[in-house]
Amino acid sequence: MQTIEIVISGRVQKVGFRACVRRIATDLKVCGTVMNLPDGRVHICATGELMILEKFVSMVYGCPRAVIRDLRQSEIQLKNFEDFSIIKGEGNISTGL
Repeated sequence: MQTIEIVISGRVQKVGFRACVRRIATDLKVCGTVMNLPDGRVHICATGELMILEKFVSMVYGCPRAVIRDLRQSEIQLKNFEDFSIIKGEGNISTGL
């Protein structure tokens, strides 16, 4: 198991992107969170098996109406989540990406 942090820019807010990401994560049994950032990017924190996380990242590109311009990903310290949830509103986290 590992945890990755993903920051995505492009047209990814107000297009149903977070719901699409949660659907993909739930289907793949990936746990974590997805939230909008104040600057228009989306932040994802996801925990799962390495091969499943790779599939998760590749499937995110298929979300309809979203246009991903840049996706930055890094491995972070393992975090345990019960499920995959959407954090409403805009989070003010500092990302290393």
